Amino acid sequence: MDDPARGRTLSTDDASPIPAGLDATLVLLRHGESQFIVEGRFQGQADTPLSEAGRRQAELAGARLARPHASPTLPVPVGQPLEIVHSPLARAAQTAEAVADAMARPDGFGGRVALRADPGFLEIGQGAWEGLHRSEIEQRYGAELGAWRRDPLAAWAPDGESLPEVQARVRPALATLLERLAAAGVPGTLDRPQVAGYRDATPQHPWSVLVAHDGVFKVVLLTLFELPLDRFWMWLFDLCGISVVEFRGGRAVARAHNVTEHLAPLLDEQSQRISEERERSGAL
Repeated sequence: MDDPARGRTLSTDDASPIPAGLDATLVLLRHGESQFIVEGRFQGQADTPLSEAGRRQAELAGARLARPHASPTLPVPVGQPLEIVHSPLARAAQTAEAVADAMARPDGFGGRVALRADPGFLEIGQGAWEGLHRSEIEQRYGAELGAWRRDPLAAWAPDGESLPEVQARVRPALATLLERLAAAGVPGTLDRPQVAGYRDATPQHPWSVLVAHDGVFKVVLLTLFELPLDRFWMWLFDLCGISVVEFRGGRAVARAHNVTEHLAPLLDEQSQRISEERERSGAL
């Protein structure tokens, strides 16, 4: 069957990765600031570690996810997650480790959550752009970059991945993650209240955390909500921002998107450093 929104032919590979009747929650956590981000370089699948600020962001995100029902609560189930799935790239793996460490502490869940790397969640490959500074890409590949920003289905990085190629590897990775959640719980139904705000009980179903990247998360959400890939730019994911998707009877429901309040201490710490530096320098 032809899908004009995607400009390609649909196949059985385009079937939803969500198991029938799935009752579960998936938390998406973007990695912290990396060294390439500090340097203003395009990353893609280039492997670059967290910066000092990125490690602090990951610690704060871990602390938030280790105590999700502390005020203001996150819409996640009771108990610790089934697993923490992550992209194999260092910036995501290090963030996932920080989350696992926080959850294992006595003031968290007090138990170690399993970590599982999945290459299906690697960042979008950006080919010739990887490692180059933004200004260099704008100078050398200005036309291609502009086309990518305007119509990501028609243009992408030279020698990089197209969005259909990314979705082709994301879909089975998502299916595996969600099938593992389905096996850990029991199927639900749509024949129940679907409107929030009526003193709903905290869900008892299983949940998992996925730590990955801005670009691949855009494709993840488009896939879960069965939206065309040309809507790629509709989602924003801040560094160590938290998003929550709940599955009710096999239907994906957006519960929270790009929550960043847990990163507020970084602003306080930055202000304190500036104040201390000013005092040492004698500046007014």
